[in-house]
Amino acid sequence: MKKIVMLLLVGLVSLASFSQEKKSKNKKVILKVAGNCEMCEKRIEKAAFSIKGVKSAEWHSDCQDIHLILDENKCTKEDVATAIAKVGHDTDLVKTTDAMYEELHGCCQYKRE
Repeated sequence: MKKIVMLLLVGLVSLASFSQEKKSKNKKVILKVAGNCEMCEKRIEKAAFSIKGVKSAEWHSDCQDIHLILDENKCTKEDVATAIAKVGHDTDLVKTTDAMYEELHGCCQYKRE
């Protein structure tokens, strides 16, 4: 009886460990980020790189996307979106405040929805 209980316990523990989702060290993520110009690009990418775990960040003005490579053990896409919103740019996950938006240079003030 003890052996059966022990086998069941070992089985449950091993099943639980296999069912946990492994976090990627090189997770590719794309976020929508509003902006207009090269100044926006520098500001957006700098904000993304300020988050520990961001390995790559490239913002494309033509499609309004930022392509990221993240270490999911250190950060999430929400962390990056929050950092970008704090410098005045709306993302598909987090919107910036009106005050931060108003602080942007005139050419950087994109059309808000």
